[in-house]
Amino acid sequence: MIGLAVNGCCGRMGSRIMALAQADKEFRIVAGLEMKAHPRLGTVVNGIKVSDDLSAIEKADVIIDFTAVQATMNMLGAALKYKKALVIGTTGLNEQEIAAIERASRDIPILFSPNMSVGVNLLFKLVNEAAAKLKGYKVRIKEAHHIHKKDAPSGTAKKIAQIIESETGSCVDDIESVREGEIIGDHEVTFESDVDTVVLRHSAKTRDIFAKGSLQAAKWVAGRACGLFTMQDVIG
Repeated sequence: MIGLAVNGCCGRMGSRIMALAQADKEFRIVAGLEMKAHPRLGTVVNGIKVSDDLSAIEKADVIIDFTAVQATMNMLGAALKYKKALVIGTTGLNEQEIAAIERASRDIPILFSPNMSVGVNLLFKLVNEAAAKLKGYKVRIKEAHHIHKKDAPSGTAKKIAQIIESETGSCVDDIESVREGEIIGDHEVTFESDVDTVVLRHSAKTRDIFAKGSLQAAKWVAGRACGLFTMQDVIG
């Protein structure tokens, strides 16, 4: 069994990861972590006492982190200290923080992806193929999320833009971000010319799509040698 620690275990994503991991015979949850002064510290979630003690990851084989930037960077330091595999789903990191993740991956295996959904990672591949074939098309990206999401554009939208820019050499300036209600996550990429329009779209129905993907990522990265990986490596 894979010993699993979940950082942000009481959050929207963390709670679903905990629940799905508990039902998965390949995992044994060894730690559920939250920030200091969190109101649920000391309570029991899915059979695990919620703690703010990062040394609890010492018992884990792999850590899944869906938190905020500073919490992720703190966990990165702990993962390095205890030499643990790390899955990072946090978005909104700046260039310096991403560089720190890249440096850490020289010593531990890290899977870092702006979106853990297998479907979205298939979308990345389709966008790359479309950008290669539809030269000269005008490109628009639209993403929509719930009102609680802090970063905009989303990490997924930024990744889509990066893929297109890498393939075409042109910057994507038209990115629309919507924050409304409780939208889980919608991403739409439009390629438009004078003669036709091509639209690629992914819509997440529940957060379980990301939780399941992160558990798939954890299974893949556990026990691997050091390196920096993405969900593209997982789905092949």
